[in-house]
Amino acid sequence: MSPPPLNFWQSCDRNLLSSARETLLEVLERDADRLVNRFYDAFLAHEKALPFLSHSVVHERLSHSLRKWLLTLMEIEPDGDLSDFNDRQRRTGEVHARIRLPMHLVLEGASLIKTDVSKALLAQYGNRQAAIAIVLFNEVMDYAMLQMSEAYVSGAAQRAKVEEAYRLFTLGQDVGVERESQRAALMEWSQSVIFGLFGAAGSKPRIEPISSSEFGLWFRHRASIMFQGSLMLKNIEKDMREIDDRLLPKIENRDAADGTEIAAVVARLQSLVEEIKFLLADLFQSLSASAGARDALTNALNRKFLPSILGREVSLCLQHGTPLSVLMIDVDHFKQINDRWGHPAGDQVLRQVAEIIIEHTRAADIVFRYGGEEFLVALVETDHDKAFEVAERVRAGFMNTDLNVADGTSIRGTISIGVATHRGHPDFQHLIDAADKALYLAKNGGRNQVIAA
Repeated sequence: MSPPPLNFWQSCDRNLLSSARETLLEVLERDADRLVNRFYDAFLAHEKALPFLSHSVVHERLSHSLRKWLLTLMEIEPDGDLSDFNDRQRRTGEVHARIRLPMHLVLEGASLIKTDVSKALLAQYGNRQAAIAIVLFNEVMDYAMLQMSEAYVSGAAQRAKVEEAYRLFTLGQDVGVERESQRAALMEWSQSVIFGLFGAAGSKPRIEPISSSEFGLWFRHRASIMFQGSLMLKNIEKDMREIDDRLLPKIENRDAADGTEIAAVVARLQSLVEEIKFLLADLFQSLSASAGARDALTNALNRKFLPSILGREVSLCLQHGTPLSVLMIDVDHFKQINDRWGHPAGDQVLRQVAEIIIEHTRAADIVFRYGGEEFLVALVETDHDKAFEVAERVRAGFMNTDLNVADGTSIRGTISIGVATHRGHPDFQHLIDAADKALYLAKNGGRNQVIAA
């Protein structure tokens, strides 16, 4: 049988334990800021940690959390109930799993703190009391890391299952519809390039890179997961890079080239577009849908996929510096609709809400049925101002739509929307919470309005 998780704490003489705890608290309170800085300085030196921790996030939020965590380690009682302590450590581990923070970096940071605390104790006391305090502190730290690691592994395993399920189904309403929609978006972009090429002589055509087009956004945020692991994805990505990096600059500066060179560039462009179309068709043909992917009532994505998808989008923000915004949408007075016209009428209203949201967002944006009459929308590569505009269009679109609730009966309804934009925190839950708080303000401030966090 394995020893108790805090064997030394639980077997130590109570007087020695009390004295050692006071010593530890004194050192931790005195050196907390230095220990926190030491931890994050080492963290930020790691290339793998940089996507998760910007310097502003560290100083504004996480440093305070780590300082508080260090001081609360000494609150543990040797003979007391460990459940609260365990829950706190497991919640921390779950956050690390959500943001995909490598656990070995956390363990390395914990080891640095243990070493620094031990040095401080020996330098100040240099006696038996310091030795006992070191053993006690190391044991509590190891135990806390054990709880975090168990929660991390559990969370990572669950996330992997959800991501695999998400990979297997199309994010659109229908595979055929999604395929034709993206084929059309690709062709629309291609035609815009040709039209720009034949603009007024002497004028420099303003051509949108394919990576920034509707098709490019969809490819980066949707296709990369839908067809995860496919070699065809890399081939499409390579073709898009050649278009943006080599061909479009030549087209934009066509006046500096002769007609033969431009003709060759255009021919190559058309060839690459045709290749992308061919690869795209093959990708969709290989796609198999998975049951339970979408909400059966509204056809929006099931909420269970939200952690995987939104976590990935936040990672993309941190890696590439692109914006991300979230809309939290709630139908005003929805209970009154159900009470007066029945639940079938309420269901019909929810279907129409989803249709209006999809109508006013892009194919790359992601719509979730969050629960009840609430929807969550992830607006990829969308800043605060643009997200507010989208939210206003959705709100106005719903308010001006006749909602069918019964035999020939239609009504008008309203929705409230909370908007939040990613501010650098690596945990996507902070973004959701911000949008939810903004929605609360919109509901309590009179409804039928958009409030931004």
